[in-house]
Amino acid sequence: MNKKDKTMKNLKSIFGGLVFVAVLSSCSLTVPYAVTEATIGTNKGTSESFYLGTIELNGEFGIAEAAKKGKIKGGVATVDMKTTTYIPFLLYKRELIVTGESE
Repeated sequence: MNKKDKTMKNLKSIFGGLVFVAVLSSCSLTVPYAVTEATIGTNKGTSESFYLGTIELNGEFGIAEAAKKGKIKGGVATVDMKTTTYIPFLLYKRELIVTGESE
């Protein structure tokens, strides 16, 4: 095996390793989802669900569950959605973060 072949083999191994790490690395993104005229307040609640492809694994996932967990009774002021990807297009988690007042 000559020097050029060894170099190409090393580059292929490095590139393959980088692709492997990129596919298995986790990434998180939080974006505003909704805003209302309710007072923001100090209460904060979350609702989360894992997804396997397009299948949601938490039937209670939603703003109502997040408001209940945060003891928000006066109305939800803001909703943010955080998406964390573990394996692209296959396994990810969504989390709704709501704020509001307890009345």
